[in-house]
Amino acid sequence: MDDTVDRQWVGDLVRATLEEDLAGGVDVTTTATVDPDQVSVAELVARADGVVAGLEIAELVIRQVAAPGEVELEYSVADGASVRRGDVLMTIRGKTQQLLTAERTSLNLLCHLSGVATLTRRWVDAVEGTGVVIRDTRKTMPLLRSLEKYAVRCGGGKNHRMGLSDAALIKDNHVVAAGGVAEAFRLVRKAFPDISVEVEVDSVEDALIAVDSGAELILLDNMDIPQLREAVEKVAGRARLEASGGLTLDRAREVAETGVNFLAVGALTHSAPVLDIALDLKAV
Repeated sequence: MDDTVDRQWVGDLVRATLEEDLAGGVDVTTTATVDPDQVSVAELVARADGVVAGLEIAELVIRQVAAPGEVELEYSVADGASVRRGDVLMTIRGKTQQLLTAERTSLNLLCHLSGVATLTRRWVDAVEGTGVVIRDTRKTMPLLRSLEKYAVRCGGGKNHRMGLSDAALIKDNHVVAAGGVAEAFRLVRKAFPDISVEVEVDSVEDALIAVDSGAELILLDNMDIPQLREAVEKVAGRARLEASGGLTLDRAREVAETGVNFLAVGALTHSAPVLDIALDLKAV
């Protein structure tokens, strides 16, 4: 994890996820079948090709379950690494009971975050050479936003705003409520003069109104290829342009080649399939 992720918050999240799994107080299957003194080596192994994110989260889960000093971990790769099916990501030595109790919670987080990173890398690769940046959105799982956005960065993408307070995004409903694009921009700039403001529009005409009002970042919502090209031509570099809505991986490059600066892709976080990773136990 990098410095943008609050480690204390992650620790609280890990404890909450373990409490959910151990609501009854004990892992009954593991307790019944495994001697408490048994020690094993386990490997986290990729079951599919992809990009890894969340290894340190998995480690935190394991260390939370294990008694202090009773687990040893060795990383084979780092977050952001591309891996192939069969690659070992991490080797862990510790009490077998503790490893098995931590298994599902650690894999739930690791597989999900690695899935986000893997899908992000596919989008980044799809637009390689165009100069377009792939960005995420706020369409994240509740309480997992900072980790999912970290996973996007592991996959080579960039983050949009983290929440509602660090940047303004004037959407269609704000425009309706304020009485127009120009008025909405004026009100936001008046109330928060120092904050970054992006304006969402669904027509080239409104894009030009937003630019003339002073907007430096325009979100072009659900525009087709001819509309995107027209917006790029008429804005003529006076503002950065972000395509959003209806984007699919198979047409990502076509959209990127219209000349926009960003592609905002909600699917990176709300629709990413997990990357299959397993914990394989080895006898000692």
